Amino acid sequence: MPNAPASTITPTLRRRRGLTEEAALAAVDQACRRLRLPTIRGVLDEAIGVAKKEQLSYPGFLAELLLAEVDDRDRRSSVRRVKAAQFPRAKWLGDFDFEANPAIEAATIHQLSKGDWIRKGEPLCLIGDSGTGKSHLLIGLGTAAAEQGFRVRYTLATRLVNELVEAADDKLLAKTIARYGRVDLLIIDELGYMELDRRGAELLFQVLTEREEKNSIAIASNQSFSGWTDTFTDPRLCAAIVDRLTYHGTIIETGTTSYRLAHARQSTS
Repeated sequence: MPNAPASTITPTLRRRRGLTEEAALAAVDQACRRLRLPTIRGVLDEAIGVAKKEQLSYPGFLAELLLAEVDDRDRRSSVRRVKAAQFPRAKWLGDFDFEANPAIEAATIHQLSKGDWIRKGEPLCLIGDSGTGKSHLLIGLGTAAAEQGFRVRYTLATRLVNELVEAADDKLLAKTIARYGRVDLLIIDELGYMELDRRGAELLFQVLTEREEKNSIAIASNQSFSGWTDTFTDPRLCAAIVDRLTYHGTIIETGTTSYRLAHARQSTS
């Protein structure tokens, strides 16, 4: 929007010049409500005190107020994106115990947390036994991505397939696939835990194809790729799905030793 003409602003400033401090604060409060600036409204008294103490210039004082509003909006947006991802529980990469999981390189996870692979639309596969940290890493990486501004969605493989089957029956499949296609990072956990019939596997393949080389997918599986024929019983479809999930992707093997079980044993010993 272009700057308002001085002839419009100046008379307004002259009319307000005679306001008492109490009236000015009331006017600011009312204006913040109308302009939907809750943070400025909330920090105004403190900001005025800081400005007087540090002798801020008028532009400096205004900048502090506006930056506080921007920072708080960014924080609220981040919280909304994390909530929209529908993670089953809160997990952060900072809480991950790399010493208890020697198969996982901290440097690799740190690099992934920067999100470059999501910007490139590349896949990520975590392969390993139960209790080796796959879900923790998926949720932690997904949370980090959401906090950086990426649209993220988490789901279990069986839940996703059931949703796709229901959508197909209700003639809403295209709309559902498009919805999953729009997010920047789709996280599919527990892939390979249960056998999928041909229809379910084909529907899942459609989601993967919709996202191929455009938007990232991250999956976790307790089965090595060679064992995926137990999940996807059609060998050709299985090979196509593996290809979609590994092309230009990162594969991390989380090992076979359950640190969760080891931690539980230590706690009871």
